Order: sequence, then C-alpha cells, then structure tokens
Amino acid sequence: MVFTGIVEEIGKVGSLYREESHLLLSILAKVVLRDLHIGDSIAVNGVCLTVCSFDDRSFVVGISPETLRRTNLEQLKESSPVNLERALSAQGRFGGHIVQGHVDGVGTIRSMYPEGDSLWFWVETNKEIAQFVVEKGYIAVDGTSLTVCATQDCSFQFMLVAYTQQHVILSQKQIGDQVNLEVDILGKYVKQFIKQD
Repeated sequence: MVFTGIVEEIGKVGSLYREESHLLLSILAKVVLRDLHIGDSIAVNGVCLTVCSFDDRSFVVGISPETLRRTNLEQLKESSPVNLERALSAQGRFGGHIVQGHVDGVGTIRSMYPEGDSLWFWVETNKEIAQFVVEKGYIAVDGTSLTVCATQDCSFQFMLVAYTQQHVILSQKQIGDQVNLEVDILGKYVKQFIKQD
C-alpha cells in the first residue's frame, strides 16, 4: 500500500467511539467514498487505516493502541477536519512522494507566519525523527507531501502556497498543535545499509 501525500479532500470526524475493545473512527467524506470497498486503505491525517464499513456519507476505520501512541489521532473530536487520501491505484498519477502511511511520530508547530499569499511553518520534533529531515527533502505532515525548506536542531521549516492552504488542514492549525510526521523512507533505508557495513 502506498500513498503520495496529495490530499484528495478534507473530511470531517463524525464520531470517535469504542465498540467492545476496539476504538473506531467515523469520518464524513465524499471523494474517497467513490469505488470504496471494505478492507481498502485510506490515509487519515497521514495514518494508513483500514475501512471497516461505509455508507453513502461516511466510512469507519479501526485504530490500534500503537497507532494512538505514535499519532495525534486521539486528539480528534467530533467535526474535526482531517486530510484524506486513498491508496494509490496502479493507474494513478504519482504527484507527491512515497508515503507509506506509517507515521513516525508527532511534531509541534512552533511558529506560523504569512509572506505574501504563502504561509510559513516551523515544526519541532525529536532527534529520532529530525535525523532524517534534510533541506530540500520530502516529509509528510498530517499526510501532506511537503518540501523541507530549512532545518535547525530538531526543527524544520516548510511553506504552503495559497492553493495548498485551501485544500489541506494545516492552515487551520494553531501554534502548539501537534502534527503527524512521516519522514522519507529512502533516508531510513540508507541509514540501515550504513549500519550493516
């Protein structure tokens, strides 16, 4: 399963509830419901989740304890906006970068400021994630494929153009909010190969 970090639509949380020992998330959507099947994967704020059920207005996914530990999904509430992307089909265009939907951890927004019609962000994370973040490299932030503009210690900077601001949830965030981070998988493989030498 692979995603591209090109968000297809902004959905809305219907409910977050427990059914026996399972935590389930219901999301209102339109675009991602097209040609949807039970068992399909949808990235919700960058987290690859499996569709358990759906109707003509919403779909339901289950969330594991490990997913809750690594992501910001537990902070979602009713009506929270979420980035949604279906897994890439064999016929699909590869518009972003390789995103697995396996979130590495979270970061915290430390600053947001406009420049013309663009919006700049600085996000702080931990050393384990920061070691894979490089200037002009890719990173997925809440499932959005972005180019890193600068790095400093355990922080990195990126920018949203006007179009992207209108089509992802990042521009609705505030300083202090947490975002899901997935680093470029190529950097992880390089580190593993170097470790083996």
